[in-house]
Amino acid sequence: MQITKPGKQRKMLYQAPLHARRKHFSAPLSPKLKVSHGVNALPVRSGDTVLIMRGDHSGLEGKVTRVDSKKYRVFIEGLTREKVDGTTVFVPVHPSKIMITRLNLDDKWRKKILKRKREAAKGLENVEAEKPIAPIEKPPKEKEKPKGKPKTEEKLKLRRKKAPKKAVKKKEVKREQREEPKAKKQKPSVKKTRSKPKSSRKAETPGRAKKSRRTGGGK
Repeated sequence: MQITKPGKQRKMLYQAPLHARRKHFSAPLSPKLKVSHGVNALPVRSGDTVLIMRGDHSGLEGKVTRVDSKKYRVFIEGLTREKVDGTTVFVPVHPSKIMITRLNLDDKWRKKILKRKREAAKGLENVEAEKPIAPIEKPPKEKEKPKGKPKTEEKLKLRRKKAPKKAVKKKEVKREQREEPKAKKQKPSVKKTRSKPKSSRKAETPGRAKKSRRTGGGK
């Protein structure tokens, strides 16, 4: 799984074990060394002669005096600067900015590493040469539709395929309806109910006595 978060990448870089840190010191070899050893790159070691390719000190060639595996920096002979107090110190250089021009082969283990890498590179070349080149398969061409109007027989076939079963049944029902006489629709009989007549008399108010008519005479 490849990690894409910058924070995690920095953590893996600065907390890496020593065997993983060694790979980060890899630098390309010069064209002559590539032809003679058959290897493209190797980790830088103290004693190698390197050439600075980029930066303020590009073009300077010298021998590697020290390798700082904690800060991922390389120190080269002749590349120094003076401090304010007058002391001279080495200028650190990142291994990605240098190219190895001469290898230090005093260590027998390094010779074995070169041999192993050379054999691995040759094995890959042989495998690639033996692989047969597969022909590119073209996709099948689609059948072109005939131009112009289709004939009467082709039209009938298309109609039969497209017409669903339900449409046929509807046609049969319509034919039967045409043959039979249409029956008149009878309206449902509705009984009319008489509404009660409204009473002409006003509703008498409760609590009030009727007025008596006096026929005559005084008290």
